[in-house]
Amino acid sequence: MITFLPARPGRLADVPSFTRAIGGAESNVACALAATGHRTKWVGRVGRDGFGEHLVAAIGAYGVDVSAVTRDPERPTGVYFRTATDRASEAHEVVYYRAGSAASAMSPATVPYAEVSGGRILHLSGITAALSASCLALVRALTAARGARPLVSFDVNFRPVLWGDAGRGGQVLLELARGADLVFVGADEAEAAWGVGEPEAIRALLPEPAVLVVKRGAEGAVVFERGADTARPAGTPGTRASTGPGGDAGRGADPGAAAGRSRDAGPVAGAGRGPGPGPGPDTGPGPEAGHGTGTDPEAGRGSGAGRGPEAGGGPYTGSGGDAGRGPGAGPVAGPGASRGTGPGPGGRPDAVHVVPAPRVDVVAPVGAGDAFAAGFLSGTLRGLGTVARARHGHLMAAAALTVPGDLAVPARRARADLLAALDDRAWETLHLGPGWTGDDQEVRTS
Repeated sequence: MITFLPARPGRLADVPSFTRAIGGAESNVACALAATGHRTKWVGRVGRDGFGEHLVAAIGAYGVDVSAVTRDPERPTGVYFRTATDRASEAHEVVYYRAGSAASAMSPATVPYAEVSGGRILHLSGITAALSASCLALVRALTAARGARPLVSFDVNFRPVLWGDAGRGGQVLLELARGADLVFVGADEAEAAWGVGEPEAIRALLPEPAVLVVKRGAEGAVVFERGADTARPAGTPGTRASTGPGGDAGRGADPGAAAGRSRDAGPVAGAGRGPGPGPGPDTGPGPEAGHGTGTDPEAGRGSGAGRGPEAGGGPYTGSGGDAGRGPGAGPVAGPGASRGTGPGPGGRPDAVHVVPAPRVDVVAPVGAGDAFAAGFLSGTLRGLGTVARARHGHLMAAAALTVPGDLAVPARRARADLLAALDDRAWETLHLGPGWTGDDQEVRTS
C-alpha cells in the first residue's frame, strides 16, 4: 500500500498534512532483508495507477526483485493513513482505503505457485489473509502441507479493524499459523486474538511450528525451538525450560538448515545484481527470501535434494507434510540457549531461548515488528544460532525504532554481527539511540 504518515503528532482530524511513503508487512520485510544483503522477491498486486508505479519503483530501489508484481487495470492501489502514536496506544488511529483494491484481488488463480515456491523462505502475513476471501484462500493454500515447499514463515499481524469479526479473525489466524514452520506473534496480539499472552500458553496453542517467536516489546522475545540441541544445560540464567509440546520426528530444528542450505548465500539484493558488501559471493541463481502476498524465492534453487518428494496433486493441493526435510543444524550456539525439558510426541523437547531486547531511544514506535522478522529471517538464512537470530531481530527493530518512518537503513552486517556476539552482560546493557547504525557511531553498554 501507499502509506500516508502524519506531518506532526495528533488526531487524524487535526493533522494538516501527510507524507507519502510505502507500507505493507511483507514488502517491509523484503526491503529490510534486501538492505542487509539478501536476495529477495516480492510478489504482489498493484493498480495501474501512479501510486502503483511509485510503490513498485520504491520497493525495487531497495534491491527487491519486483518482476512478479502484477498491475490490475480495474482496481486501484490501496492506501492508508495513520497517526504517529504507538499501535498499542489507545490514541493510535489508522484508516484503510483498500476495499476493492488490486491487492485484495489476489487468489490462488492470480498468483502462480512457481512464483512463490522457489525460495528458501516464503514469508506470509495475517494482514494479507484479512483482505478478502480470495486472499485468505491464497494464504491457506500457501500454508497447506505439501511434500516439498520452502520454509514457511508466518507473521500473525492481527489487525482487528481489518477482520470486522475479531473472533473469527483470531481463529483463522490460529489455523494459518499452525500450518507454518516459523511463526512470529506479539504477546499483546496473541492476548487480543486468542485470549492468552504468556509465551508458554501461546506455545500450547501453537505446538505445530518448528519455531515459535513470541515478541514482548521492550522485554525482548521468547523463542521456542522444537527438538534443538543447545549449548547450555537447562536452568542457565536467562533461559527457561519448556513444559509444552514439541518433537516432530524428521523435521529440522534449525529452519536455516532446511534442504541443507544453511550457508550464508551472500549479499545480492535483487535478481541479477552483482556481489554486495557482505562476506562472500552469492552463488545461487535466485532470491533467498520472497514476500508479497507474501512470497519468497531462493538462493541455490537446484533440485531441492533432501527436501522430500512432492506428493499429491497440483501446486496448491500437495500433501505429505515435511517428512524428509532433513536434520537440523546441530547445537545452537550463542548466549542464552538452553535445553528444554518437556518432551513432545517425537520424544524431543522444546528448547526455549529468552532473549532480552537492548534499550532503545525511540524516535517513532512503528515498523519494529516487520524489522524484527527481517533480522530473524536474515539470521536463519545465514544459519546462525537461535539466540543470534533473535538478537539480529532486535537490532533490526532498533534500527526501525530510531528513525521516523517504517523502514530504516540497517547496520552493516559486520557491525550487527559484532553487537549480536556481545557477552550476555554487555548485551543486556546495550543502549541504542538515533544514528547508532552508522559505522562511526559509538554504542553504549551501560
